[in-house]
Amino acid sequence: MVTADLLSRARAGDGEAFRELAESHRRELQVHCYRMLGSFADAEDAVQETMLAAWQGIGGFTEERASLRTWLYKIATNRCLNVRRAASRRPATEWDLSKFDPLVPTPRDEPAWLQPFPDALLDHAAGRLAGPEARYEQTEAISLAFVTALQLLPPRQLAVLILRDVLGFHASEVAGMLEVTVQSVNSALKRARAGLRRRQQPAAGHQLPPAAGSSAEDAIVAKFARAWQSADLDALVALLTDDVFIAMPPEPFGYEGRDLVARYWARQLSAGRRFDLVPTRANGQPAFGAYLRVPVGIRHATGFYVLTLAGNRVRAMTRFDNSVLPWFGLPRSLPIR
Repeated sequence: MVTADLLSRARAGDGEAFRELAESHRRELQVHCYRMLGSFADAEDAVQETMLAAWQGIGGFTEERASLRTWLYKIATNRCLNVRRAASRRPATEWDLSKFDPLVPTPRDEPAWLQPFPDALLDHAAGRLAGPEARYEQTEAISLAFVTALQLLPPRQLAVLILRDVLGFHASEVAGMLEVTVQSVNSALKRARAGLRRRQQPAAGHQLPPAAGSSAEDAIVAKFARAWQSADLDALVALLTDDVFIAMPPEPFGYEGRDLVARYWARQLSAGRRFDLVPTRANGQPAFGAYLRVPVGIRHATGFYVLTLAGNRVRAMTRFDNSVLPWFGLPRSLPIR
């Protein structure tokens, strides 16, 4: 709650008063920056910079122009736009596909910097309701597929679409945040919606995923875990949609289609390799930390997997490296069994 007393104290340099004003917005700003950047690590940095800039600028803040929440979103959005623009100027990484021969992966326009977001942090941000003009459910708007599609939009269009369609800010509010005209906001939103529709077309025709935490979701996740841990390739393949895709950020490609994915998994599970899976959740979706099982000794993490479901099938799996495990409270290794 913004009170005149708190605001007056914060403007006078009272750090405790500022924290009381701003910290309640930290988690929702972190989710916002994650949607903008697609990277959990970059989002954390952007929020830190936002809070520092807000502390330095609180003396000039006035509620006559915008609410404190809107003002913080303005700072965060522009910090993220700077990050996106700087990233677009970096030279593209050259990938040597010959190392995958003869099982050559499927090139795809995937953001190389994509990282997962822990559901535990989403829970802390869930209390903030989107504005009346929001078009997306909050669970849909944090899914890996949605966040991936967002990253392929131009920076300004990305910001406008999130602020308008995900958070439900009015066009005039967004214009104030970006220091552009309402007409410019409406034009950018129209182009962003069209770009997002083109990206989401391949998912058309799929059944909706089961509700998070439902018995239907639990059932398919349990089947997947059993099949993976027992290296039952036939059971794994039976759980897949025909157009299943395995993505492997930061590599901008993966394996598409049930047959190619089956061949890829056959290699992963070859030579008697077995894995233990530790369940968690990311981006509102089922996820696992994967640990290589050994006859004797410590089981080391080999990766982190997020499942995208459609009905009672798996339509995508995204593999991240084991550096993301600490964000989910998962260890880099498991003790001897």
